[in-house]
Amino acid sequence: MSLLERLNYDMKQAMKNKEKDRLSVIRMVKASLQNEGIKLGAGELSEDTELTVLTRELKQRKDSLQEFSNAGREDLVNKIQNEIEILEVYLPKQLSEEELTDIVKETISEVNASSKAEMGKVMAAIMPKVKGKADGGLVNKIVQQQLS
Repeated sequence: MSLLERLNYDMKQAMKNKEKDRLSVIRMVKASLQNEGIKLGAGELSEDTELTVLTRELKQRKDSLQEFSNAGREDLVNKIQNEIEILEVYLPKQLSEEELTDIVKETISEVNASSKAEMGKVMAAIMPKVKGKADGGLVNKIVQQQLS
């Protein structure tokens, strides 16, 4: 089942169960996927592109969560946390920190990096491997630790 089919099915279930928040998030994600399809001029999005859109949506919400918590807006913090939980259902299983560290070590040896100056090269090689499965900030932190 493709992501769009799954979203359509879940949207119908959310309507039947009168889950307004879940329905709202699913509609936003569907709209983002359709906008990306229009932007790329493609009828059907690849799985990789769908993952990119989902990751972007999740990142936007995490950024909003940080801003709202800094501003002391607990009502909005709870709403955004709920949206993040709904979005995470559609993402692949996230890698643990240990699994991520192993991938980072492997990638560092593949590109023969030895200093922080080569961090860009390592990040460019590692991000396609962990796309959608790990947060970029966490990957960056682990790469810095391994290169120091």
